[in-house]
Amino acid sequence: MRRGAYRLAEEIKQIERDAGDAPLLEIRGVCKSFPGVKALENVDFTLKRGEIHSLMGENGAGKSTLIKILTGAYRRDTGQITIEGRRIDPHSPLEAQAIGISAVFQEVNLIPDLSIAENIYLGREPMAFGRIDWKRVHRGAEAAMRRLDLDIDVGQSVRSCSIAVQQLTAIARALDVDARVLVLDEPTSSLAAHEVEKLFAVMRKLRGEGFGIVFISHFLDQIYEISDRLTVLRNGKLVGVHAASDLPRLELISLMLGREISEVEETSAGETRKEEIKPFLKARGLSGGVVKKMDFEVRPGEVLGFAGLLGAGRTETAQMLFGIDRAASGTVEMDEEQVRTASPRRAIEKGIGFCPEDRRNAGIIPNLSVRENIVAALQARRGWLRRLSIKKQREISAEYIKMLSIATTDAEKPVAHLSGGNQQKVILARWLALQPRLLILDEPTRGIDVGAKAEIEKRIKELCGGGMSIIFISSELEEVVRDSHRVVVMREGSKIGELAGGDISLSSIIKLIAEKEV
Repeated sequence: MRRGAYRLAEEIKQIERDAGDAPLLEIRGVCKSFPGVKALENVDFTLKRGEIHSLMGENGAGKSTLIKILTGAYRRDTGQITIEGRRIDPHSPLEAQAIGISAVFQEVNLIPDLSIAENIYLGREPMAFGRIDWKRVHRGAEAAMRRLDLDIDVGQSVRSCSIAVQQLTAIARALDVDARVLVLDEPTSSLAAHEVEKLFAVMRKLRGEGFGIVFISHFLDQIYEISDRLTVLRNGKLVGVHAASDLPRLELISLMLGREISEVEETSAGETRKEEIKPFLKARGLSGGVVKKMDFEVRPGEVLGFAGLLGAGRTETAQMLFGIDRAASGTVEMDEEQVRTASPRRAIEKGIGFCPEDRRNAGIIPNLSVRENIVAALQARRGWLRRLSIKKQREISAEYIKMLSIATTDAEKPVAHLSGGNQQKVILARWLALQPRLLILDEPTRGIDVGAKAEIEKRIKELCGGGMSIIFISSELEEVVRDSHRVVVMREGSKIGELAGGDISLSSIIKLIAEKEV
C-alpha cells in the first residue's frame, strides 16, 4: 500500500511538472473526521491558474467535505492549504472570500426579492454622505454582469430571473469580491442545454483570464466537455489525478467505483427469472424533475435493480412511485389498472412501501421508541381512530425484532440510540409489518456493517421467495448484480438500458453508464 501511495504521489508531481505552471491553490495531506467517520484521509488537490479542474466521486467520496474545508465551512483536522504559495486557514466562508475563494452551489444563495444589483453588492454597498450610493451599485452590477457577457436589467428582482441568470449573478458576485478560485458545485443540474452552453462560455472566458475553477458535476458529458483535469476521490481518499483527455470514461467510472476493469469483467449475475410471469406494476413515460420518460415493469417475487451514478435519477423515480414527488407526465398501472400515487398515503393504500436513502432525516422518528417506529406505517394505514393496542404493538415489534435480529435490549428504547445498521432494520421492519406488495429499498445497506448488510440481503431474497416485489437501489453495484433479477440502468434521468439474468454483470452495467451519449 505504501508503495502504491508513493507511486500515486509521484504521478501527481509529474503531471504538475509537465504542466509547468506554479499552482494557484494547493491542498496537501488534508484529513477530516466526524464521530465514527473518517471523511478525508491525506487528500491532496492542486489547482492551476487558467484551469478547470473537476472533482469526481460518488456519494461519500469526500467531495463536499473537501469543498467545505476549502471554503471555510469546516475546519480541517490536519494538512495544509496554500493559495499562491501563502498558507491559509479560513475559519468561515466570509474569510475564505476575503482570501479569494468563492463558491456557487446548486441551490443558489441569493435573496429572491432583492434585485440583481442588490444581491451582488449585499453587505458591501458603496456609501455616499451616509447613504447607499445606488448609482454606483447599479453601475458596478452592470459592469459585473457585462464581464460575463450578459446585458441585463440589474434592477429586476432575482425571483423573476431564470435559474441560469441566478447562477451567473452568483458568479458575478463572487468575482466582484476579487475571487481567484471559483468553486462551482453542481451548477448545471437545473439548467437547460442552451443555459449550460452559456455557463460554459463564461467558464472558458474566466479560464482565459487566469481564474482557477473547481467544477463538480454528475454529468459525465459535461465533465469531459469542460474539464482540463480530473481528481477522483473514493471513500475519503485520493485515487487518481488525470488529464481529462487521457482518461477514458470506463476507466473513470472504474476509479470512482473502486473496481479494476479486469476485475469487473469477471463478475456476473446468477439466476434468471421466468419472463412469462405477468408484471403487476408497469410505469410508462414517467417524467418529472430530472426524470425523463422512464419505462419499467415489476413482476411478483422479483428484485428490479436501479443502477447508475450519482444524479442518474434513481431516487427521484422511486419517490415518484411512492408519491413523495408528483410526476409531470406518464402513467403507472397496477394489475392492469391505472393508478395515481399522488401521496405516500395513497401509495401505502395501494400496497407500496418505501425505505428512504436518508434514514436519519426521512426514515426513523428519533424521539420515538423502536416499537413506535415499527408500527408507525401500519397505524397510519389504519387511521388514528382504529388505534392498535399497546399489547398488539408489542407483539408486532417483538416479532420483527426477532425476525431481523435487531440488536436492542428493549423495544421501548429510543430508536436514536441504536446503531445505523439496526436503525435500518427498524425501517425495514416498519414496512414488512405493513406486508406491502412492492417494497422500494433506496440504499438499504449504506453506512452499515458487513454483518447487517448480509442480513438485509438475505431478507430480500426471502421476501422475494414469498412473492413480494422489490425495487432495489444501491450505489454498490456488486449488490445490484448479486441481488437483482433484472436491472434498469440509468444516466442523467433516463433509462439507457435493461439487463436480465446472466446478462447482468458489473462490466455490462459500467459499460452502459460509460457509453457516450449520441
